[in-house]
Amino acid sequence: MKTLRWATRLIIIALLIGLVSMFPGRGLAAYPEKGLTLIVAYGAGGGTDTTARLLAADLSEVLGQSVTVRNVTGGGGWNGWGTIARSRPDGYTIGYINLPNMFTVYLDKRIGRPESLNSFTTIINHVTDPCIWAVKADSPFKSVNDLITYAKANPGELSITAHGNGSDDHVAILSMQEITGTGFKIIHNTSTAISKTQVLGGHVDVLGGNVSEVVALAKKGELRVLGVMSEQRSEFLPQVSTFREQGFDSVWAVSRGIAAPADLPADIRNKITTSLEKVLRSEEHRAKAATLGLKIQIITGDAYATFLKNMEQNVKNLMGW
Repeated sequence: MKTLRWATRLIIIALLIGLVSMFPGRGLAAYPEKGLTLIVAYGAGGGTDTTARLLAADLSEVLGQSVTVRNVTGGGGWNGWGTIARSRPDGYTIGYINLPNMFTVYLDKRIGRPESLNSFTTIINHVTDPCIWAVKADSPFKSVNDLITYAKANPGELSITAHGNGSDDHVAILSMQEITGTGFKIIHNTSTAISKTQVLGGHVDVLGGNVSEVVALAKKGELRVLGVMSEQRSEFLPQVSTFREQGFDSVWAVSRGIAAPADLPADIRNKITTSLEKVLRSEEHRAKAATLGLKIQIITGDAYATFLKNMEQNVKNLMGW
């Protein structure tokens, strides 16, 4: 009887092995078996949205599944980032995290939001986009120094756009106010597209944004970029001097990376990371990114974790959190 039971078990095991070999795509190794959602915490038309739509098209080709961009705006970005954090950690919902923007709210103890970096599985940095200040082409301001000189003489009169408390645009403004002893009227918007409309319409004096968001308008002669907050001049705006070249030690940028909910299984994380690296290292993707003024900076693994922690500490120091 025992011999018969063992024989029966062996037959069942053999049948199961045969079924697995016949349908190799049914296990976890088959990921992804359906389309992915890519969350963007800002509105359509801004730098993150543009970056996401570029990535979605190329990542879809590598994965063999659709990658759909979903804009979840509001809450200073945390409506979108919260959506990522609360999603099922199965690899089918990923999204952009914007640094230093995402450190706001959860670092501010007065708000008490429960999320932190530990709420995410951080995967890879995609692009680093330096901050800029720009004005309408017919503005009397020709340089950052012109702007600061006027701001000192007329405290609180000049208006400038930003995109949420503690966002890259906002901390850049706070840094410049601290360096120069000036004060600006800061106008917070949910997307750079809105901010550009305000500046071009003459409703706001200065656009606080990023290189990729102004390259096209600068080339058309509709915006004048006064300075770039980077170590070196941007390859996309080579004629524009840095803030440091103009005597202001201010270097700020937004870093746009990809994250998933916490507790993402290691094999799925590895598959996503490998696929993203393949996209980001391809000459085709880099060429398309360059046409949009996007500078790719790949950071993964422990290096990315350290990068995030260091930036988090810098924001803590500046914001007094």
